[in-house]
Amino acid sequence: MSATAASADVVLAADGKVDGVALGVLLFFFLLVTIGGFWAANWRKADNPHSLDEWGLGGRSFGTVITWFLLGGDLYTAYTFIAVPAAMFATGAVTGFFAVAYTILIYPIVFIFMPRMWSVSHSKGYVTAADFVRGRFDSRFLALAVAGTGILATMPYIALQLVGIQAVLDSIGLGGESNAFLRDLPLLIAFAVLAAYTYSSGLRAPAIIAFVKDTLIYLVIAVAIVYVGVHIGYGQLFDAAEAKMATKNPATGAATGVFVPASNNYWAYATLALGSALALFMYPHSMTAVLSGKSRNVIRRNTAILPAYSLLLAMLALLGYAAIASKTSVIGVDGKPNPQLAVPHFFRDEFPSWFAGVAYAAIAIGALVPAAIMSIAAANMFSRNIYKEFLVPNATHKQEAQAAKITSLVVKFGALIFVLVLDKQNAINMQLLGGVWILQTVLAIVVGLYTRWLHRWALLAGWAVGMIYGTLAAYNQASRVTKHFGGSLANFPFTDTRVYIALSALVLNIVVTVVLTLVLRAMKAPEGVDATTPEDYYAEKAGPEVTDLPGTEGGLPVPGGVRA
Repeated sequence: MSATAASADVVLAADGKVDGVALGVLLFFFLLVTIGGFWAANWRKADNPHSLDEWGLGGRSFGTVITWFLLGGDLYTAYTFIAVPAAMFATGAVTGFFAVAYTILIYPIVFIFMPRMWSVSHSKGYVTAADFVRGRFDSRFLALAVAGTGILATMPYIALQLVGIQAVLDSIGLGGESNAFLRDLPLLIAFAVLAAYTYSSGLRAPAIIAFVKDTLIYLVIAVAIVYVGVHIGYGQLFDAAEAKMATKNPATGAATGVFVPASNNYWAYATLALGSALALFMYPHSMTAVLSGKSRNVIRRNTAILPAYSLLLAMLALLGYAAIASKTSVIGVDGKPNPQLAVPHFFRDEFPSWFAGVAYAAIAIGALVPAAIMSIAAANMFSRNIYKEFLVPNATHKQEAQAAKITSLVVKFGALIFVLVLDKQNAINMQLLGGVWILQTVLAIVVGLYTRWLHRWALLAGWAVGMIYGTLAAYNQASRVTKHFGGSLANFPFTDTRVYIALSALVLNIVVTVVLTLVLRAMKAPEGVDATTPEDYYAEKAGPEVTDLPGTEGGLPVPGGVRA
């Protein structure tokens, strides 16, 4: 895998010509996952597929292996594979490597509360976190707030998957077409196909495709890490990164980035990691993947083995430094520097076209899997917590599932139009807000799993205050490229300490909720009726554990490779 072997391809891509070999490899894998996506409709096909349980949660039938791949494909998105090394390339450890810390923090936290969420949801038939909030606190408007927040936070997350695909297309040479329709045609085709097989197969489609995506990612990162060690050397890699981060910005005179965080960055780093860890499983797509598990033990096992992805993420983050050491160009086909091209261009410049194509396929499929799960999760929330709760209370299971299918199409194409029409910086800004917003649902969901002491009206007021403060604080952050929503850090109120805005908003949310709860309880305000019982939080799925590899049952092949 010499640089010489890739040199001709570098020239082709840099000149705006299409790298045919890399494109061919990408199309092969895209065709493979397309076939898998449509075939998934017949995998573990239920007697009655016309229900939200079947379409939106895969029949709640996934075992340890599939749930592991599904959660990995769901949580570690294409934008993760682009943004984390891009942040390392551009500004260093505080904005990049904190992602590794928070994915380590999250799993012990999830091990504690998520089995309870699975149990009560299985016992009561809950499909979304908002369903649980509705039953626990007897408040349709608190449930609406949770559902609306989830949908709102998910939309830009879906849009950002397109950023990963756009980076791949740019690296292949398809991003420089002057005709806007031809330039965006590959994205339109990819999302049209995604919409089609998601509509027909539901959550089963990304569950199948996640096998391909995660296998490719592990392969690509393993090869890249060996290549870096042999051809660049880790000593040179860190030396080059340290030198770049110490370089002064000519406009501000400040250092370009942070190689090792100084004491004034400790709170920023720590709160980014903690806040992101608390927020990650509040997203609807994370909850959907968890609730699709077949038993409480499936969730426990996954919290033990999912940290393998954190190791993968750490290796991936270092590719940002590898791009610095190898002097990878991040100039796009539009002639402008774009750090998000660091990883795709690193593979373009350092590897043969065929392997660069494998890497591009891993990134592109890494966009399709989470985009599918996110659109399904948002559709589940709309169908269950808005459509059925407020619009058609007597909707049948079939009508509920049909509403979710249509909503999933609207969500996907809404995200597509958002990215194609508006500047991608707007999508990045909205994703910043998504993290701020979704964290405000922690009290109702996580605390609600253990106690009803917090009053439902106080929870709604605290949520509103946290949403407003977090949005305004994020709006007031400026950067070199934008006047508003320019960063995720701000001074904690009445101090000079910079912390993650979402965590500051959550602290304010907690204060308001606790104080109002005391007041409302003193006033003996109605608390509603709890639809759950203590036994619901320990419910287990009955029946023996079955291996969940496609085409097997009880460890033995199933005729035809399909489970009924």
